Formats: sequence, structure tokens, C-alpha cells
Amino acid sequence: MVNQTVKQQEWAVASYVLNDAYTDFVLSRQAMLCSPGTMRFYKFTAGKFVEWLISNSINAPEEITSRHVRSYLAELRSRKLSDSYINCHARAIRTLLRFFHSENYTTDLVTFKMPAIAKKRLLVLSAEELKQVIKACTSPRDKAIVLLLADSGIRRSELCNLNWGDVDLATGIVRIKRGKGGKARTVVIGANTRRTLLSYRRTIIQDDKTPLFLTKHNTRLSPRGLRSALLRVGERASVKFTPHALRRTFATLSLRAGMNLLQLQALLGHSSLDMTRRYVELLDEDLLQAHNLHGPIDNYL
Repeated sequence: MVNQTVKQQEWAVASYVLNDAYTDFVLSRQAMLCSPGTMRFYKFTAGKFVEWLISNSINAPEEITSRHVRSYLAELRSRKLSDSYINCHARAIRTLLRFFHSENYTTDLVTFKMPAIAKKRLLVLSAEELKQVIKACTSPRDKAIVLLLADSGIRRSELCNLNWGDVDLATGIVRIKRGKGGKARTVVIGANTRRTLLSYRRTIIQDDKTPLFLTKHNTRLSPRGLRSALLRVGERASVKFTPHALRRTFATLSLRAGMNLLQLQALLGHSSLDMTRRYVELLDEDLLQAHNLHGPIDNYL
């Protein structure tokens, strides 16, 4: 009985040491002014890994090895979780382990091979599908949301954080004060989207500090509420889409209309041009059109 009590005390101390290092990691992200969404991401991913380590009697950060990471990721895969889900957890774990090493919690940097993500055709709406979605909007608010997302390419959280004072309806300039990574940027919306916003504004009481989009209880629309609203629109339109699909649709249709990659990079808020290139996927009809215009056999023989 005494030995069991001593062992439990040792485990408690070990967990305390590991939790201290993890708490330091969380505090470091807060000090970097990570967004609430990013903080939730790290707590759900890196935090779950730390819980797993403690349950497997890992005493301190120094005891973590690449084998532990591989075992944890293998457990996630055994639960039939998606490639992207597992990759997200792996990215968070890699960031955590790099922090442990840089802050001298570990002597050596623990490295591991990142799990691959199967290449998939990402969801992008055609112009006709986008028209169907817009037609299926039964309220001025929902129509304004769809047009703003598809006309600017902003992220779901960025839309929910907008206030009326961030939108210049005269010029079409929309100021994103805190985008991904805490970066500010400017996007633009066209005349049709601005007119729809004006139509929606006539249905509410607002000033510059009022959230751009409100719930029926006059509170700020949350990312989850936005997703639910768009799911209902998609069901009526018989078109499957998400807020991020509208972001990709903006990118794809803008390129087809002649926008160059540098301009698109700035509007999307990407840190590199390579990211923008990976983000935009050529669709079958684009490839067919390109081959019809430039294929060597049909054009030159």
C-alpha cells in the first residue's frame, strides 16, 4: 500500500513537471498574441498529446522521443480519422516540441516524419453554383454574407469579427484588423455586394461599432452560427459548400477573370506566393480550355 502511494506521488510530480512545460508553451502563444481560435487549436491538439503522454507515464519533456509521437499518431489513425485531422495534430506537436527544445526543456530536438495528406480535389463552386446559392438566400443578411465571402475571399473568423465601421460602402474597401497570424490587411468588395449590405443594414439598428452580422438576438454572429446559416442555404440550393469553399471560389473565379497571383496573394492574406499557388487548384474545365487553346497537335498540325 505504501509503495503504491509513493508511486502515485511520483506520477503526480512527473505530471506536474510536464504540465509546467506545457503551461509555459500556452503562455508563450498568448504572449505572441495568437487569436482565440489559434489558442483553442493548440489546446485541443498539443494539449491532447500532453494528456496522452501523462497517461503513458512520461515523466518530463526530456523523456519524450519520436517513438512516442509515432505511437500517438498511430492511435489517431486507428480511429479512422482523416489525413488532414492527423496532420493538424502533428503540426501542433511539432511546434510544441520545438518550443520545448528552444526553451531548454529538452536537450535534443525531437523530430519525426510528418504524416502525409492525400491529395484531394478541394471544394470550389462554379459560377452557376454560386448563382444558385445566392438565389437560395431567403434573408438580406444571408445574401450579404454569401456575397461578401465570395467577393472578398475573407476567412470565416474575419467576417465574424467585422464591424460596420470596418466597411467603407462608398469605396468598397474592407479593413481586416486582425487576420490570421494577427496581420491586418485590406480587401475590396464590388458594387453588387455593397448594395446588398446596404439592403441588410436597413433591417437593423447599427453604428460603427455594431457587428457587421447579427443573430436574431442582436448578438455578434459566431463562426459556428455562420457555418449553420450557410448549411441551411446550401440545403435549399442543393449545393454543398462551406465558408472556406467560398474563399477558394473567390480565388478561382478571380484568376479566371484575369487577376494576377501577386494581387490575389495580397487579397487572400497569404504570407507567400507558393501558398497562393497551392491554394488555387486548376479545375477540369480550365485544363480542357488550356489544351484547346494551346495543344500542339490540334493547333499546329
